[in-house]
Amino acid sequence: MAKLVVRSLRKLFGDFEAVKDVSFEVSEKETLCLLGPSGCGKTTTLRMIAGLETPTSGYIYIDDVLVNDVPPQKRGIGLVFQDYAIFPHMSVFDNLAFGLKVRRTPKHELTAKVDETARLLGLSDVLHESAKGLGLSEIQRVAIGRSIILDPKILLLDEPLSNVAAKVRERMRGELKRIQKEIGIATVFVTHDQLEAMVLGDRIAVMKDGLIEQIAGPDEVYAHPHTLFVADFIGSPSMNLIECELLEKEDRVFLDAKDFAINITKFAETIKKKTTGPELIMGIRPEDLSMSIKKIDPKAIRGEVQFIESLGSSSVYHLRVGQKPILVKGLLEVEAGDKVWVTFDLKKLHLFDKKTEVAIW
Repeated sequence: MAKLVVRSLRKLFGDFEAVKDVSFEVSEKETLCLLGPSGCGKTTTLRMIAGLETPTSGYIYIDDVLVNDVPPQKRGIGLVFQDYAIFPHMSVFDNLAFGLKVRRTPKHELTAKVDETARLLGLSDVLHESAKGLGLSEIQRVAIGRSIILDPKILLLDEPLSNVAAKVRERMRGELKRIQKEIGIATVFVTHDQLEAMVLGDRIAVMKDGLIEQIAGPDEVYAHPHTLFVADFIGSPSMNLIECELLEKEDRVFLDAKDFAINITKFAETIKKKTTGPELIMGIRPEDLSMSIKKIDPKAIRGEVQFIESLGSSSVYHLRVGQKPILVKGLLEVEAGDKVWVTFDLKKLHLFDKKTEVAIW
């Protein structure tokens, strides 16, 4: 098994810098998800690793070997695109065997390898059927099989689920995770879907404008976002982000959001050391707010229910606190127009410097 190392990777298209100083490592048996919106540089990064784009600067190592000048077919890369590009006129067996035939693999070895790959991917029952009659899940597995049957050192997947219906996508995510863990190959998975990244990634590299904003495990990225962008991009429903100012009043310190204020006196000194000024953005996830009909907590804030999204086991309540829209996730028997009381869990509160957009708490 091999390791992938990317160091200070940059890519210019004319005057446009698509990828800016990107560095990361992917160890064997690990899946790293490159996550970000369209145009953030994630696919360009993947294409440079594959050898389909030439880096402007930086280094790519596979199994401790510098591969910048190595052609794609000699890098030991398995690549699965958004368009699976299998041969519909061939059987599943012939699709899987295609690369082995090009390599002139002996027939007995080829057959054994195809049978082993089909078993791993759950394709044994359709091995001799025509590829044109397959379902999307089977087509995806054939595409992956064509890549892994050649024993690549690194597996690269470029949004392979983006054209799949939501219900099928959920099942295919589970299949992908099982396959990757069983083959144990270092994998880079490009996606714009945060749920996909959270499910499939051992680590997630969140990208914006050609830069990695944060790279960490799914739980860490969700619970401790390093920047305002990561906080906003990760999570469904999105984190509540509220502009505020650090306000000192007598011997107490507040986050003043105009419509309400949060007392943060006990950790104010730590926050003040990290800020560039009084203007901040507080963040709190909808599930880290509690809501009640009566004022149970003296620190609770008055709000009004605007409308409700039912999720079955819970609901998302769209509130208005003064002029501020706030989302709360939970389960409470209220209707649009009802007045409620909202309490912030200060242990789950996030603070970002408004000027730098970097997390300070």
